[in-house]
Amino acid sequence: MRTILITGASSGIGAATANKFLDAGWCVGLIARRVDRLKALAEGRENAIVLAADVTDAAAMKAAFDQFIGQTGRLDVLFNNAGIFGPGAVPDEVPLAGFEEVLNVNIRGMFIAAQLAFAQMRRQSPQGGRIINNGSLSAHNPRPGSICYTTSKHAITGMTRSLSLDGRPYDIACGQIDIGNAKTELVEDLNARILAENSEAELMPMMDVANAANSVLHMAGMPLSANVQFMTVMATKMPYIGRG
Repeated sequence: MRTILITGASSGIGAATANKFLDAGWCVGLIARRVDRLKALAEGRENAIVLAADVTDAAAMKAAFDQFIGQTGRLDVLFNNAGIFGPGAVPDEVPLAGFEEVLNVNIRGMFIAAQLAFAQMRRQSPQGGRIINNGSLSAHNPRPGSICYTTSKHAITGMTRSLSLDGRPYDIACGQIDIGNAKTELVEDLNARILAENSEAELMPMMDVANAANSVLHMAGMPLSANVQFMTVMATKMPYIGRG
């Protein structure tokens, strides 16, 4: 049975992806802070392992990885998914604490998970594995009022490239999926903010989150001799191409 760890598995893209991999017969480690949600997701599924941890807590993440490897023996894939949007405002109205929180979760938290996965994949036998980072369309083109999130996701693109390069000698592949407007709690919260400012605002098109989950499954299922380096999956009518 192939194995995958998913961070931010309690909701949104993480939960949808976890369900997809569980249905496909993978052994899935579910990492998030909200244990009640993880337990509900894992209920009745013998191939689900609940791992309560905050991605910014290095000790808790190490314990979660150790528990998972102790039960499975190896790690084939990490879906490095956990992240937050943070304050949505023009730059001079962004609280410094809010900016730092986004960087802590979206960069430091993702590095902690990637570092633990890389170490395991490098030393296991047979050697190798795959890390899939959840980027964003903001990793390429920002939307207004997103300086915290956009800065963090540009950093993830650099992290993805470095992991890919450093992983080559050890058969560790790394790719990035940039997901646009999947119907999740995060996007619905953004829409609520937009409507609060203007009740007549036209909301952006959204796609079913299952499309994102299917894309991650495709990336994870490839042999280590092949890699999806970057994938963009989004609602077709989003104003991504050419947006400012």
